[in-house]
Amino acid sequence: MPPLEQFLNRRALLRGGLALGAAALWTPGVLAEELARTPRMTEGPFYPDKLPLDTDNDLIVISDSLTPAVGEITQLTGRVLSLSGEPIRDAVIEIWQCDANAVYLHTRDSGPKSSQRDKNFQGYGRFTTSSKGEYRFRTIKPVPYPGRPAPHIHFKVRKGAQELLTSQFFVYGHPGNKRDHVYSEAGDLINRELLSVDFKPVKDSKIGELAARFDIVVGATPSDRGGRC
Repeated sequence: MPPLEQFLNRRALLRGGLALGAAALWTPGVLAEELARTPRMTEGPFYPDKLPLDTDNDLIVISDSLTPAVGEITQLTGRVLSLSGEPIRDAVIEIWQCDANAVYLHTRDSGPKSSQRDKNFQGYGRFTTSSKGEYRFRTIKPVPYPGRPAPHIHFKVRKGAQELLTSQFFVYGHPGNKRDHVYSEAGDLINRELLSVDFKPVKDSKIGELAARFDIVVGATPSDRGGRC
């Protein structure tokens, strides 16, 4: 198979429409191949140093507030999978990102910029995956900020006491990606594709919501070695 066709097949498999659990027949004579592992990236300096009281998977509304956060509301969904495509259940996925005013929920950032911070944006959330490895968040489309021209969302995946993966994902095709040093450190084209996510309008949404799907592939967990998790 020509390299370009091989790459496009891989991109389609890993970023969306095809069944990720299915065996990928990329080269003649190979019956199956492991899924490509989601690349690790730096945690960055702004993992919350004090978690908010509300840590659920809806970052748009804090507790019982009636005022939503500013930004393009995004339904973020996906699955956490093993290298063989098996869903990883009961994994905790955390996400954190800056608000629409480019301020993180961290004293080193939100302290100096307290007057700018969107008090209605949770800034951090977590979710425990279902039996199918699925997760779901309601958040905002990430925005760039000084020093990081590529909009991104940080994430961490844990299983019990074990940290499986820490990384970031980016807005597919955003012009700031090419100027972002962290995005460049993701590695080759395939690694950058694995960390790039499409943000698409939700059909018939009356508030202009977006949808983003990002499947995360991690290495084996202790429970994987003793049976299916």
